[in-house]
Amino acid sequence: MKRDTARAIILTEDEKEIYLLYRKKKENSKIITYYAIPGGMIEENETVEDAVKREIKEEFSVEIELLGYLGSNKTKQGIDYHYHAKIVSGIPKLGGEEKENNREDNYYEIRKIPLQELNKEEINILPVNIEYIEKAIKKDYKKF
Repeated sequence: MKRDTARAIILTEDEKEIYLLYRKKKENSKIITYYAIPGGMIEENETVEDAVKREIKEEFSVEIELLGYLGSNKTKQGIDYHYHAKIVSGIPKLGGEEKENNREDNYYEIRKIPLQELNKEEINILPVNIEYIEKAIKKDYKKF
């Protein structure tokens, strides 16, 4: 089944940190940890822009403004669309399914990570995500 997603790179106002979703979950009796760019599935009859705004409101309990489209990448499941966004109202706190399903073996936490720490080994984030973060910092936007 195709699973297209929409994600938002959200930097702090001073652009020195990024909001990421820290994940710790049990998979095949092993605990894995990683960081993810917030966002999620695009629902039927929903625009990519509406999906990313809805997902961030659900996950982070904030309203965002989209600053620019950063690009997309194909995965085995579908297409991941990435946007640069800023918070226009609210203070990030866990909400939605992430809050409801949050437990020791399926843990979610919103974290602010200093940009200079993103390439450190303990910050397990996909390399493609680092590329989109770099584009957001440079405001290297594309046409959708």
